Amino acid sequence: MEENKNGKLYVVATPIGNLEDITLRAIRTLKEVDLIAAEDTRHTLKLLNHLEIAKPLISYHRHNEEIKTETLMDKLLEGKNIALVSDAGTPGICDPGEVIIKKCIEENIQVIPIPGACAMINALIISGIDTKEFNFFGFLPLNKKLRKEKLEEIRISKKTIILYEAPHKLTTTLKDLVEILEDRQVVLARELTKIHEEFIRGNSKEIMNQVENVKGEMVLIIEGNKKMEMKNNFDNMSLEEHYKLYEEEGMEKKEIIKRIAKDRGLSKNEIYQRFI
Repeated sequence: MEENKNGKLYVVATPIGNLEDITLRAIRTLKEVDLIAAEDTRHTLKLLNHLEIAKPLISYHRHNEEIKTETLMDKLLEGKNIALVSDAGTPGICDPGEVIIKKCIEENIQVIPIPGACAMINALIISGIDTKEFNFFGFLPLNKKLRKEKLEEIRISKKTIILYEAPHKLTTTLKDLVEILEDRQVVLARELTKIHEEFIRGNSKEIMNQVENVKGEMVLIIEGNKKMEMKNNFDNMSLEEHYKLYEEEGMEKKEIIKRIAKDRGLSKNEIYQRFI
């Protein structure tokens, strides 16, 4: 059997703020690989200088991902070992990495994860909000139609929701959440692991009133919709209770009847006759 002489791709998590949050394995890997593919070579160079590591760097970011993937693949096929890093945290999570990882799998090149810091997980575990099931949405879309669809998913989700947000878009996002979340609990985790690390807890309206000109990386942890859990238990709920549930949300009679019919798999006319 012919020996596989391809190189290996190491997906290396780096600190999200505090430089001490890097594993011994990550340091060893960065020392041993032939080159490092970095989202921002200047940013990664600071980390490497701190760790006293000197390695060739190649730029690999969202805007050159397709082109540079081919370059990196050529080097892997030549037998070079490459470490993939993002500016902070785990590559591939709202950061470059997904394209080359898929390509490596297609070409039978070994991909090795080197675990470490991840902002979404660290925000979740200290949130005090249910960690058993959650949905990660990354950054909300800018496109109005797609954004509306995602906000509706958040509104009806029974699972904890995790969002990333940029400081200059935070107010807009919080305003959107105020309209759909009612009193569901939200945690805003800011500047995780850094000097000004902060956790702001409350409902979306309370948080919006507390943040002004905030800076740094943001993670929003949103409580799942408890009312939706009740809505899924229709067998134990009378039609009147079902109607009242939606009525308390401020829905009009026509919309309530439409929703109940859909929830229970009945005709709208059948429900309408009940509430004449």
